[in-house]
Amino acid sequence: MWMPSPSILPVANAGAETLTAKNFAVKLRPGINLGNTLEAIPAETSWGNPLTQPAYFKAVRKAGFKSVRIPAAYSQYAQPNHKISPKWLARVKEVVDMALAADLYVMLNVHWDGGWLQPTYKAKSASEAKLRAFWQQLGATFKDYDSKLLFAGTNEVMVEGDYGTPTKEYAEVQNGYNQLFVNTVREIGGKNENRFLVVQGFNTNIGHTVKFNSVMPKDTAKGRLAMEIHYYDPYNFTLNEKSDVWQWGKGATDPKVTDNWGGEAHCDAQFKLMKMNFVDKGIPVILGEYAAMDKPKFAGHKKYQMAWNRYVTLSATKHGAVPMLWDIGLAGGLFNRTSGAVQHPEMVKAIVSAAK
Repeated sequence: MWMPSPSILPVANAGAETLTAKNFAVKLRPGINLGNTLEAIPAETSWGNPLTQPAYFKAVRKAGFKSVRIPAAYSQYAQPNHKISPKWLARVKEVVDMALAADLYVMLNVHWDGGWLQPTYKAKSASEAKLRAFWQQLGATFKDYDSKLLFAGTNEVMVEGDYGTPTKEYAEVQNGYNQLFVNTVREIGGKNENRFLVVQGFNTNIGHTVKFNSVMPKDTAKGRLAMEIHYYDPYNFTLNEKSDVWQWGKGATDPKVTDNWGGEAHCDAQFKLMKMNFVDKGIPVILGEYAAMDKPKFAGHKKYQMAWNRYVTLSATKHGAVPMLWDIGLAGGLFNRTSGAVQHPEMVKAIVSAAK
């Protein structure tokens, strides 16, 4: 395992508490995800990416990104009593320290991790025990870190395979997970008492978030909660590798390979909802994931992929949110995860410029 040199050891206590709801978006945008890495199953390198290196974070910051979201799994590293392996906790801390040393804001979460966090009455008790235990350990590990480190409690909580409108039961239990997360971290003490905490709308769906998560968790700290949503519309263009939809937006030239929804107007309407219901009420919004996958078998797809990434970044920024691109690493990623070399400079430039 890579070991840090003294020159890049934790700098988390170097600055004052400067992150506020008012300057939140400016300080964090644009952001990027260290995707398919610390949340990979069964190990950090299992999904093809190398062990994370400092060069990656330095390159991300140099390119103009201000924050990084670090999805991480813990269940597979935990004993039956939910005690996370000290070795894995140390590795998560090591990666967080690399990012902080590169002058990035960091958002660390508890990711999907096998789908154990189901929002049902049946799963509630066991899930709450595990979620509480994980955040007690993470909160204790990072309790002396300043406001450049944010915690995000969950990721895309939903009943496995059910992408529909949540029932009253599902929404109630998911809101309960948000509240448990906030309570647990605050109780740890230290700088957790005033740390920005990020909660999620149901399955990070914007419509569900507005309808079912408009009441934020109660918090002992004032103005220190943010709401996270994700955006992958239209699915056939962004994520469905089996779909022949490869054009998008006003620049599309062939209706047969373009979805009939999810264009620029839809994008603006979705982020307008978040602005009206959260940003305008003083609650920061994080677009924690968004991306359009490569479809290399279609000549000319890159043009539309770039147009989608740029427009979503632009619209999220216009409506006061923090866009954090989902980056998979490997050849399709924006940066080489070992050397930090920029692999897709035009895409990087488009995203960074759109977030200004």
